[in-house]
Amino acid sequence: MSTVLRPALSLIVLMTLITGVAYPLVVTGIAQVVFPSQANGSLVYDKAGKVRGSELISQNFTGDGWFHSRPSAGAFATVSSSASNLSPSNPALAARVTADVAKEVVPGQGAVPLSLLTTSGSGLDPHLPPEAVTYQVARVAAARNIPVTTVQRLVNENTYRPLIGPPVVNVLILNQTLNELPSAQL
Repeated sequence: MSTVLRPALSLIVLMTLITGVAYPLVVTGIAQVVFPSQANGSLVYDKAGKVRGSELISQNFTGDGWFHSRPSAGAFATVSSSASNLSPSNPALAARVTADVAKEVVPGQGAVPLSLLTTSGSGLDPHLPPEAVTYQVARVAAARNIPVTTVQRLVNENTYRPLIGPPVVNVLILNQTLNELPSAQL
C-alpha cells in the first residue's frame, strides 16, 4: 500500500507547489513588470494621487453636473455584480425604467437613450455609447455653467474607438476630466 500511497502523495505535493504556488507567483511577477496598471486593477487617480476608482467598474454619479452611468442591478457593488434578470413583462422592471426616465430626461433633447435605462450583463459596465453621453452634454454644461462646445469637446476627446466594436466613453474618466478642467478653458 505504501508503494502506491507515497508516490501519489508526493505527486500531489509537487503539483500543488507547481500549480498553486510557483505558477501564480511567476504569472503575477510577469504581469507586474509587463502590465503594472492592469495588474493592479486599472486604478484611476486624481491630480493629488488619490484613487478615484477603476477604469473597469462603473460608479454612481448623481446630480446635474455629472455625466451619469448606465443603471446597475447591483447598486454598483462589485460583490453583487450581475444583471437583474427581470423579464420585459415584470412590473418591477417597468417601474425602474419609468423612474430612470424621469431622472435622466433632458428637456429638448428627445427620448432618453436606451443605454441610460438598461443595465449591462455585469451591472458594472463603465462605458456608454457616445450618443448616450452626448445626450447629457446640455444638462452638464448648464449645471456647471460651461459652454456646451467645451463639454462636447471633452466627450469627443474621451471617446475610445477600439479596433473591433463600437466607440465607447468611460464615464468615470470623462467625469474626472470634467472635474479637473482648468478655469482658463471655461
